[in-house]
Amino acid sequence: MKQISILGCGWLGLPLAKTLIKNNFLVNGSTTSENKIQILKNSGINPFLIEILENKISGEIENFLENTDVLIIDIPPKLRGTIAENFVSKIENLIPFIEKSAVRKVIFVSSTSVYSDGFPIEIYTEKQQPNPETESGKQLLEVENRLLKNAMFVTIILRFGGLIGVDRNPITFLSGKKNVENPEAPINLIHQEDCIGIILKILETRSWNEVYNCVNPFHPTRKEYYTQKAIELEIPIPEFDD
Repeated sequence: MKQISILGCGWLGLPLAKTLIKNNFLVNGSTTSENKIQILKNSGINPFLIEILENKISGEIENFLENTDVLIIDIPPKLRGTIAENFVSKIENLIPFIEKSAVRKVIFVSSTSVYSDGFPIEIYTEKQQPNPETESGKQLLEVENRLLKNAMFVTIILRFGGLIGVDRNPITFLSGKKNVENPEAPINLIHQEDCIGIILKILETRSWNEVYNCVNPFHPTRKEYYTQKAIELEIPIPEFDD
């Protein structure tokens, strides 16, 4: 049985780990919360309390990576609120530990925010040069480049669109809001189950050293989608700035 380490067993990482275990993988999983250690253990995951910081790594990172064939990095940049971190520095701290370990394959969960979200609306493929406007997108792109250029391991970049699932949809945040911007902009969303399916397919086909844009192939406008979703959930419909 191959061993996989998932750095970040959160909203996507935890169900991903459970699916990998069902597919006969051994899984190490990390969390920054002591309260979650038992949850990981009860799910059959070998748990580690690890926190990646800008100037150090706390926790047993060497043991977390030991005997690991594939490392999945699923820790998003924390750039909202009053305190913004340097995500690039955090990954720079992690890279030497990857190089010294048995890991030779890395899957990095990135975002479509590495592309511009302005007008005119464009269709982006993996062959086009990203042009991020947000600080989050800029730092994600820098991390992508540093991982792809490292000769000690091969990397796959997964640029997921907006993550949705049974318990997660942007409409819960937008419901009842007024003057919501860009009503005619197309949405780029992807379901949690599809994200997990894509990662499983990559492990199956060994499609390494690639970059993939991953979104649902249907792109209704923000106004169309969020209005319909609000109706389905029987919550207040947002008002859009037309």
